[in-house]
Amino acid sequence: MPNDPADSDGPIGSAARAPADRARRITVRRRGPLLVEGPVEIELEDGTTVSSDRFRVALCTCRRSRRYPWCDTSHRRKA
Repeated sequence: MPNDPADSDGPIGSAARAPADRARRITVRRRGPLLVEGPVEIELEDGTTVSSDRFRVALCTCRRSRRYPWCDTSHRRKA
């Protein structure tokens, strides 16, 4: 869902943003989502962008999420 308001914690100030020279941390889980330090902006396959101002977001890697690209823990259900 592009720009879902539920995925935003509101506007953030420049003090809350990570400096451009600081690396973004991405945590990989074997059977779970990618955990990305936010805020993030994601470009989807169709060219639309979605964003989140949260300090950490979970990105779906199994494509089962009803809120793709955001993880909704659908990976926990059996196939």
